[in-house]
Formats: sequence, structure tokens, C-alpha cells
Amino acid sequence: MVVYNLRMALKSFRRNPVLSSLMVGGIGLGIGVSTVFVTAFYIFSMNPAPEKSESLFYVEIDNWDPNRPWNDDDPSAAPTQITYRDMVGIMESEIPTFQGGSFKASVFIHPDPEIGRPYKALSRMCFADFFQLFDPPFEYGSGWDRNSDSGPEAVVVLDHETNQKLFGGENSLGRMVRVEDQEFKVVGVLKPWRPFPKYYDPHNGAFEKPEQIYLPFEQRRSLELKSAGNTSNWKDFDWSDFDQYLASEAIWIQMWVQLDTPDQKGAYMSFLNSYTDGQRQLGRMQRPNNNKLFNVMEWLDDREVVPEEATSLTIISLLFLVVCALNLIGILLGKFLTRAPEVSVRRALGASRVSVFLQHIIECETIGIFGGFLGIFVAILGLRAVNNLFAGETFEFALDTNMLLVAILLSLVAGLIAGLYPAWRICSIPPATYLKEQ
Repeated sequence: MVVYNLRMALKSFRRNPVLSSLMVGGIGLGIGVSTVFVTAFYIFSMNPAPEKSESLFYVEIDNWDPNRPWNDDDPSAAPTQITYRDMVGIMESEIPTFQGGSFKASVFIHPDPEIGRPYKALSRMCFADFFQLFDPPFEYGSGWDRNSDSGPEAVVVLDHETNQKLFGGENSLGRMVRVEDQEFKVVGVLKPWRPFPKYYDPHNGAFEKPEQIYLPFEQRRSLELKSAGNTSNWKDFDWSDFDQYLASEAIWIQMWVQLDTPDQKGAYMSFLNSYTDGQRQLGRMQRPNNNKLFNVMEWLDDREVVPEEATSLTIISLLFLVVCALNLIGILLGKFLTRAPEVSVRRALGASRVSVFLQHIIECETIGIFGGFLGIFVAILGLRAVNNLFAGETFEFALDTNMLLVAILLSLVAGLIAGLYPAWRICSIPPATYLKEQ
């Protein structure tokens, strides 16, 4: 029966090619637009670290003003970064497999005068474990080891673009790079790397590029570097005094740990609670314990990383598809009603309302499927145009298997929306009305 109905649908398509093409085009346009924005939303909300997202945890500790919460709209929320003194304290734990705080700093890089003038760049000040936590791919060398953290040694990891700029893309391991007024030895060069979003630090632009160089965290003392990202504080201190800055209640560090088992996570949470209890006895952290561990997706959800524009445009595009489908109801109704005498004869010969209904619904779904294929082609062109806006980036918007299936599903839904009433209407006509006219 399904094969018969499909054959009848194709015959109806050939009988009215202009009208059928108009309906396919209408649904195809709606599918193409909605698929572009659904794909963008899908990519924005993808898991950036699927292999480790359940074992990487972002650490929050509530060191905020005891007289008011961090977030007046959500008193249960904790500050989204931690202080330097708290980072030092909790990094004494041996529970995590890997751990480390990091922050973004602004530095001057001094290339060879023959290459160019000094320029400002962003540096990620981090620990050796950073490269184990987030697994950036290396083109040459690797990150430094933990011994280099304690020195700290004058070592640096370059991103791909910086290595191209300073050394023409050659293997630069062992070469020297002047940062501010110090010389640093290159120990690693990254391949092009663009986590999307930049989940390890979404505070300062979740979709911005990663930093150009990576330096041992404790080099911030010799360079006297302060955070170039978001910094919040509730207790006054002398910002010009670097030691006071480090000892203050200012929060500017992003802290991550890798906890591979539930037992590790439980033990680490107990450690955090013990740490804050100890700080409370010292006169700090007078608020109730509000320590939190977010895995990658929980963290991105907490930070509301998916742009509101992406969500809004996705909803609008889906409504546009619904409008496209609703506009076809009148066309399909007129087309089906012209067959009323033919349908009445079928009903008189024993065809049930259900079989007539299914025949016309299948015809609508066939139009929807054809529109879906057209829409996929439109979406490919649309995504190509979007990618042209982001030329030179290491990510791209593209249809994968999931999005192709979504496009087909949307086409079936659109066909159902457009055809449900016309199919019901034609199968509800009393056959006697037309049989008397024959």
C-alpha cells in the first residue's frame, strides 16, 4: 500500500509540475534557512572535549563578601574565578590526576628586528598540567614538565601562527624568544588549535582565539603580570602593590582539575570543604561553604556560553519554516479538492477514509522530502557563505550526519503541517455528493 501511495504521489507530481515545484521550493526555502541556524546553534553548543568532559572539572570557591552574595539574582551562585592565594592552597592537594590555575596576560613580544617591530600578544600563564588537561596538539616538542613550574624556568610554548611569524614555521625548538625584557627558550609549538568554544576560559569571549604564547604561571612574578581578563574584588587593597594584588581577595584565576573516578571527585570535594573550613578559622570565607565542581558541559551551561542571538535566530528560523508550511495549506487544499469526484468513486468502491487520508498525507510527505533535499542544498550554500565571514579560522560550520537527519526530520514535519488539514478535508467529503453528479 505504501509503494502504491508513493507511486500515486509521483504521478500527481508529474501531473502538476509547476504547482508541485512551487510547493517543493517553498518547503525547501524554509528547510534551508532553518537548517543553517539549527546547525549554527548545534555547533555553538557542541561538547568541545567529548573524550574528557566527564573527568575535567572547573573549581569554584566562595570567598566573597560575607554581607552580600556574589550574584544578587542567584544567592546560591559562587564566584566564577578564584584568588591567587586560594589557587596556591588547593594545589597542595595530591588527589587530582592533573590540576592547575591559569589566566590571560598581555605581553610584548620582541621579534628579530629584521622580522618586525615589537608587538603586543596574549599569553596564557599556566602550569605544566595545562597541556595534560586540555590536550592541545603539538607540531614540535611538547609542554614543559612540573619541575619547570617550580623554578620557574624561562621556557615558552608558541602557537602555530606565532611560530610562523617569528621563525617562518620552522622547527624552532631551542630557539629564544624575547618576551617583555626576558629571553625564553621554545620547548613546544602547537598545531593550529581552536577549541570551540574556548571552554577553559569563557570569561573573556568564549569564541575568541586561544592565546599566542604559553608561559609558566610563576613567571608572572618576574614579569609582574596582572590578568588581562575579567577581575572582580570586594575588599580594598593597593592595586599598584603587586604583593598586595597576589594576597588580595581579587578573583582572576581559572582553576581546573582532572578527576577520573567518582571516588576522586568525592575526595576532592571533601578536600575543598576542609580547605574553606580552615580558611574560615583564619578569618576568611565567612560565608557558608559553597564549593562547586562543574564538568565541561555543566560549566558551559552555567556560563550560558551559547549566544542568545544563536538561540533567538534558531527559534525564528523554525517559525519561518512553520509559516512556509502553513502557506502551502491553501494550495494543497485546492489541489486535493479538485480530486473530490475521483476520491468519491474510490470511497464508493470500498476505500476507507483512513486509506484516502494516508494517500494524501504520503503525497504531502513526498513533497516535504523533495523540499528537504532542496533545503539541504540551500543550507550548504548558506553555511558556505557563513564560513566566508570567518575566513582564516580553524573551525567551520558544516552539515554532519546529525544535521542531515535533522533536515530530513524537519522536512517530514513541514510536510505533515502543510498536509494534515487538506488530507483530512478530502477524506471527510461525503462521496454521495459527487456520485449524484456523475
